[in-house]
Amino acid sequence: MEGVTVVGHPLVQHKLSLLRDKGRSTKSFRELARELGILMCYEVTRDLPLDKVEIETPMARMMAPRLAGKKLVFAPILRAGVTLVEGMLELVPAARVAHIGLYRDPDTLVAVEYYFKAPLDVAERLVIVVAPIVATGNTAVAAVDRLKERGARDLRFVCLITVRAAIERLRGIHPDVLIWTAAIDERLDDNAFIIPGLGDAGDRAFGTR
Repeated sequence: MEGVTVVGHPLVQHKLSLLRDKGRSTKSFRELARELGILMCYEVTRDLPLDKVEIETPMARMMAPRLAGKKLVFAPILRAGVTLVEGMLELVPAARVAHIGLYRDPDTLVAVEYYFKAPLDVAERLVIVVAPIVATGNTAVAAVDRLKERGARDLRFVCLITVRAAIERLRGIHPDVLIWTAAIDERLDDNAFIIPGLGDAGDRAFGTR
């Protein structure tokens, strides 16, 4: 699908299979999510621009590549997005973090906002929106809407599992937002949960129900 990268790296696919397993403990689920965050961050930042700066090694002076421009903003959709961002911050510890509190109304499936906080200069930075699951696409669209309202202009979206209909919805409304995912699953059930999916990522990560 145009604008969508399915990350097929063997480590990503292996760890995602472990994450899906319903017998996974809460502790193990969080650890795997953090590890997947690291791996997905590597993929979504593959094309970041570099500048050359002069440094001095123990042996000589040289022109060496460093990241150009301002640092990234990671924008996890609460709650479960935080588990992936913990890993991403290990790779990019200087990144800023926006927090987007959204939940899906169980009856209407509409995204309801309860919290939003973003850096003041978000318009000047690449923003990577993060959520483990994108099912209907409603929450993903609402998150991108909110960030654009704040001024964000350069956005990417990272998730672990989604379905084709959700991709079409997000890309249809925000065609400028590229998507990285580890899997495109079969379908949604009658309650808008992904099949085969992995269940409720927030509940599994934090031991709630």
